[in-house]
Amino acid sequence: MGALAWLAEAELTDPFCNATGLDAAEIRRSAGEPWFLGAVLDFVASSDDWVRRCCAAQGVPPETLMAARAALPGGEQHHWT
Repeated sequence: MGALAWLAEAELTDPFCNATGLDAAEIRRSAGEPWFLGAVLDFVASSDDWVRRCCAAQGVPPETLMAARAALPGGEQHHWT
């Protein structure tokens, strides 16, 4: 899933950093960590528009993004409707 790449393309990296308190170096170090990927998907899921845009950019339905979130630590609590 390319949600992190989509954040950069959508110019949402700064808002993501502000929301999480992470900086660019921490993002690079953590990019493959399950907890970090969950945080990326949580951030995307905080806006219905972002979910739609991220999924459209990747050619997947929103359910796919949310299934990916559910598979990561803490994901059992999140639902997109």
